[in-house]
Amino acid sequence: MPEKVGLIAGSGRFPILVAREARRLGVEIVPMGLAGITDPSLDKVAGPVRYFKLGEIVKPIHFLKESGAAKAVMAGKVEHASLFGGVLPDWRAVKLLASLPDRRTDTILRAVAEEFAKEGIELLSSAAWLGHLLAPEGVLSRRRPSSREDHDIQLGWRAAKAISGLDIGQTVVVQEGAVVAVEAVEGTDAAIRRASQIVRDRGGETRLCVVKAAKPRQDFRFDLPVMGLDSLKVFEECGVAALAVEAGATLLFDREDFLKEADRLKIAIRGMKEIR
Repeated sequence: MPEKVGLIAGSGRFPILVAREARRLGVEIVPMGLAGITDPSLDKVAGPVRYFKLGEIVKPIHFLKESGAAKAVMAGKVEHASLFGGVLPDWRAVKLLASLPDRRTDTILRAVAEEFAKEGIELLSSAAWLGHLLAPEGVLSRRRPSSREDHDIQLGWRAAKAISGLDIGQTVVVQEGAVVAVEAVEGTDAAIRRASQIVRDRGGETRLCVVKAAKPRQDFRFDLPVMGLDSLKVFEECGVAALAVEAGATLLFDREDFLKEADRLKIAIRGMKEIR
């Protein structure tokens, strides 16, 4: 009898890729969605999805236990900005939120993981079946970053590690030795668009370097850095010339196609482990 694992699905393709790979490996997925957030096409891969409201804890836990799933995976994005509206917490979530020292993403998600653990449900790494999509170290594109881009990448790496350590964001955008934008609650794409607009408003040509880093003590159960083909559409729109991601801690969705498209756009990509 295959192992049952709950899939708590946020937005985007991440949950779909997790479900597809889990099924390929013989894992029985118990799919759970967030109303208005989860891609409805998930049911084509994972089967009928049971939907819950953002902020509910009691009902999802009961559903997993009734389904016989003692493990679960969180995959997909839930916008940080949703913390400021649109959430209707149940009694258990209200109690949990009141006990927290702050409302940072990591603080909330770790507390949720502890609530699940109290009920005998273990949260697995969100990359549990997607290790083959983790970025390796080194230059991943045909074009190597120029010396100027490498300088910007190193600056961005230090800044990204600093802000990710404070759970502010994971992405920094740099151009010509200056940090142009830092990701906050608006998300990566919005930060890149903001950086592009800043440069263009000042009459400059956009040759942005985007650096995305994991947190210093990244918890692979949630908020793992990801990049995909949708990201490259934003890069093309905004004039991104180079990308650096943390090797071994960033998922590159549709990795082969992602790198082919990056090569077509002449975007240099580097997997970083440390500044060289």
